[in-house]
Amino acid sequence: MVMYKIKEREFASLSDAMEHAKSLGTFVTIHGPNFEVCGRFGVDAVREGVCPDGVAYDWNKASRIGQAKRAVS
Repeated sequence: MVMYKIKEREFASLSDAMEHAKSLGTFVTIHGPNFEVCGRFGVDAVREGVCPDGVAYDWNKASRIGQAKRAVS
């Protein structure tokens, strides 16, 4: 039987493990049979320039390193 593990707790399905990870509200690692996935599950929105944990979201594609040069017309 395939098992997914968060710390010492085991789950029969990945969806059950992810639901538990969301309820914890903290950074976790889910260990699967052939992989590991980590992060803070359930965080998926930036509202009014602020991440759900209160950190300002200021990443800007235009200011990234290695920006493509635009052709001059």
